[in-house]
Amino acid sequence: MPPRENGHEEPVIRDNRKIDPETGQVREAPADEQEAPAEAPQAQNGELAAQLAERTADLQRLQAEYTNYRRRVERDRVAVREQAVAGALTELLPVLDDIGRARDHGELTGGFAKVAESLEAVLTKLGLSPFGQKGDPFDPTVHEALMHSYSTEVTEPTAIEVLQLGYRMGDRVLRPARVAVAEPEDATPASDDDDN
Repeated sequence: MPPRENGHEEPVIRDNRKIDPETGQVREAPADEQEAPAEAPQAQNGELAAQLAERTADLQRLQAEYTNYRRRVERDRVAVREQAVAGALTELLPVLDDIGRARDHGELTGGFAKVAESLEAVLTKLGLSPFGQKGDPFDPTVHEALMHSYSTEVTEPTAIEVLQLGYRMGDRVLRPARVAVAEPEDATPASDDDDN
């Protein structure tokens, strides 16, 4: 510090602002600051690179979370739609049963026949399909056995009569087919007299 007239040192004031407040021009750094060691910019670059990598990782994580969220919302939306359609179709199954009985008895004629055909076409378009035929192998996952008998005409448990059609929507069973089942004659359980 430069000495004062009375022998005391005068305080030194430094203005470290980059822009001169009076002229608005960029100031040049003092010579002692310009000669900063080479390690400082490299350290700053390393720190910036680390921050950039961290922000990039955060952004990628957020992007992945958003993508997963969108997929989950779309999957849930599709599931809710399928559930709603399945519920509506299930409520219409008794109507289809009545139409089938009327058709079997020859009572489905004229305009009602056209209405029935239109209804069946719309329900098929929504994914409803009937199943259960006489002669199908009995499958407890899609058939409900209401009657049971033994027969020499079958080689495995078989639906010998369909009492009520089953319906499915895609792979989902809305109602099992109600059937009468016959098993092969040799599958008859042994009676108590045979045990003695």
